[in-house]
Amino acid sequence: MKRKILICLILIWSLVAKTVAADDLMDITRAAGYEVSEENRPKSSIVIDGETGAVLWQDNPDAIRDPASMSKLMTLYLVYEAMAKGQLSEDTVITAKPTDQAIAGIYAISNNNIVAGVDYTVDELITMTVVPSSNVATVMLANYLSNDDPDAFLDMMNAKSKELGMTNTSWMNASGAAAVSFEGYYNPTRYNKNAPNQTTARDLAILTYHFLKDYPEIIDHTKNLLVTVKAGTPYEETFSAYNHSLEGAIYGIEGANGLKTGSSPGAAFNYVMTVKRGDQGRIAVIMGVGDWYDQNGEFYRHPFGNALVEKSYADYEYKKVLSAGQQTIDGKKYDLDKDLYATVAKGAKPTFVVEDDQLKLANGLETVSPLIKNSLKVKPVNPVELISRKVSSKSKSLLPLLSQYWYFLFLLPLLILAPVCLLWARRKRQQSKS
Repeated sequence: MKRKILICLILIWSLVAKTVAADDLMDITRAAGYEVSEENRPKSSIVIDGETGAVLWQDNPDAIRDPASMSKLMTLYLVYEAMAKGQLSEDTVITAKPTDQAIAGIYAISNNNIVAGVDYTVDELITMTVVPSSNVATVMLANYLSNDDPDAFLDMMNAKSKELGMTNTSWMNASGAAAVSFEGYYNPTRYNKNAPNQTTARDLAILTYHFLKDYPEIIDHTKNLLVTVKAGTPYEETFSAYNHSLEGAIYGIEGANGLKTGSSPGAAFNYVMTVKRGDQGRIAVIMGVGDWYDQNGEFYRHPFGNALVEKSYADYEYKKVLSAGQQTIDGKKYDLDKDLYATVAKGAKPTFVVEDDQLKLANGLETVSPLIKNSLKVKPVNPVELISRKVSSKSKSLLPLLSQYWYFLFLLPLLILAPVCLLWARRKRQQSKS
């Protein structure tokens, strides 16, 4: 008997082991047709539905990591927020200062040319920040929003992180390069100039989710393989995207349109990829791929993100699961003000729960942040109200007939009175003859 139990336990364990192995990141990536090495395995990764924030894949998503230049996403979020408030626009001109030119000349952190006295639009600075990952363009935007107060801007970055629910993030600089590397031209005083920024794959997914929801126009700056700024001037520059998952790139996949890469000795190679196929959106964050001293890590990160995104599209879909109007859930009737959309496993039958007058899909998927709600406020239908509504609906069903044959309202009295009048007239004539 004991032997049979032992055999059963071994069989169960082997099934569990196979299931776990089938979901292993390396197996998923290889099954997608990519050759990848274990030494390049990401230290942290997550994939979420870009519409609902539902987590479709995660592996060490809360590991604290250096985001490197992906830090620029928070700076850009604040830029777009300021534009939404009317504080500036993409046409706003920022004139480069001598300190900006000096930063552009620091070899270790230089990504592009900036010339003192030249006017740069916010549009151009956004492009330079997000595509070639310009540290100086990032600082120029941050300084403009904070009146040249680096500490004030870092306060804004950290406050916004808390507001969005990024619980494991701390910003020490605006661009991802430690402040000390700016050689005094970018000089926060209340923050550690030697420290890198810290965040997680989950927190970056939260930031990206809100970025795309609030300011989707950022994609206009990230979707192209080549971008040019200051075209037709002596300061014209063309940059190639580092996001090799964009459509047409070496690892291009359908619908990839952004968003930001980042790498450094401490961070290794990272990227945030955004994908849109019809109304189906995905956000993938890959962190800690490869080794900084092997610069091919720039390419190693993309197969992992691609494979996970493709798997998420194969396994899940975003769709309408309930229509607006009256619906019966667990034997009770509710009113829905609008359609309910949700992320569901393909082939699964949707089931629903109502808690505190909130209707949600019981799909077994957590959202990337508890602040992101995928529920719909509903109102239970009162039985008395239901009866009244049925009576009212019957009454309303008569209205089309009445509106179509309104003239019968006038003819009906005539049809009734005409015979009476004729009979009365006949009797009068007979009485006069007699």
